Amino acid sequence: MTPRLQKSTPRNRKRNAALLFLVLLHLAVVLAGVLAPYDYAEQHRDDAFAPPTRIHFRGIHPILYGLVQDLSSGDYIADKSRVYPLKFLKNGRLFSVDRPGMIFLLGSDSFGRDVFSRLLYGARISLFTGLLAALVSLGIGLILGVAAGYFGGWTDQVLMRGGEFMMALPWLYLLLAVRALLPLHVPAAQTFALLVVIIGGVGWVRPARLIRSMVLTARQADFVRAARGFGASHWYVIRRHILPFTKGVVFTQLTVLIPQYILAEVSLSFLGLGVGEPLPSWGNMLAEGMQYHAIVAHPWMLVPGLATIPVLLGYLALADALMGRK
Repeated sequence: MTPRLQKSTPRNRKRNAALLFLVLLHLAVVLAGVLAPYDYAEQHRDDAFAPPTRIHFRGIHPILYGLVQDLSSGDYIADKSRVYPLKFLKNGRLFSVDRPGMIFLLGSDSFGRDVFSRLLYGARISLFTGLLAALVSLGIGLILGVAAGYFGGWTDQVLMRGGEFMMALPWLYLLLAVRALLPLHVPAAQTFALLVVIIGGVGWVRPARLIRSMVLTARQADFVRAARGFGASHWYVIRRHILPFTKGVVFTQLTVLIPQYILAEVSLSFLGLGVGEPLPSWGNMLAEGMQYHAIVAHPWMLVPGLATIPVLLGYLALADALMGRK
């Protein structure tokens, strides 16, 4: 017999499209060292706040013009007497130009650093903080939720009341206090680990409650009662029967928590509680555009904030498809 093909439904197409988009996005972030034309910390002080580069064509060959800054107005003007061909797969980069030509696809910041390159490198911090923090949160929530729902009694009371206490704490002010106690210059790896642990450790309560409710339902199922009646150990029942029952809510919560935690990292870094310069994240890149005149004169500084929109929509579309909505 030939296997039955899975019927294509709007929900399946939506799920597959969201998955494809997110996989390609994270692959681009991992390959930032190849896709970005410059290193995230490389500065070009003579090209501060340069506008996005326009690519022209001579026949089928892409070229760039040099930029000259008008000293009276501060605007950049294309110098057509200086032509730089766009080169591909050179020096380990997907595309680049020979010096003194510069390519800023999304403009440059106040230090002359390429915003596009920093956007790709910064996505490593923002996206993977959200992903790892969600895994930490779900790991804690899964353990505590299963324990509370399966064993019940005082275990359930202690864990759920502890979760309510966690939700009542003013975490933003506690984070400010913790940051004030830390040294001014904290290594980037340590800051990243702290962000993951803090964001993930704070958010375990909601997934734990949802998993607890699923375990309470599974505990009353006939197959669980039969396994316990035959003398199966608690660990066997949990591993063999309870955990598979929670798989759906775990995957759904993962897709819901990741965008929330990405926004949490962006917000904390924007407030100065995340990774510091020169290492980029979408939050500290946005912090450079805090002043109104900077945004009006250089609107491309808002690109990190705009980049979060398709990422969040992709995860929310995946969560929506997993929850069975059409």
